[in-house]
Amino acid sequence: MQDQQDNNRQDWKKLFNYRMIVKNIPFIIFLAGLAVLYIYNGHYADKLIRKISSTEKNIKELQYEYKSIKSEVIFRSKASELAKAVEPMGLKELRVAPMVIVDSSAKKKED
Repeated sequence: MQDQQDNNRQDWKKLFNYRMIVKNIPFIIFLAGLAVLYIYNGHYADKLIRKISSTEKNIKELQYEYKSIKSEVIFRSKASELAKAVEPMGLKELRVAPMVIVDSSAKKKED
């Protein structure tokens, strides 16, 4: 049993000797580069998600503001509200139908 353990240790030592490590340096550097790219991608995705959520929040706030202003404009453009708004200026709503003015000289030119 002891011989088998010693044999396993020697196999590991053969596998991780100096020459094997030096031989695989390009692969180790490649793996390290992949790890850096993986970490960068995770940070970039988190940053992008935060930016998207803040943009969505701003859009919702602007939609609420648009709807409230639109309803206010519709309310103020009603005839009764418009009459109340121009009353301080001395303008009043007509109680009789407007008179039509006809240019008699234009009628003579047509004949």
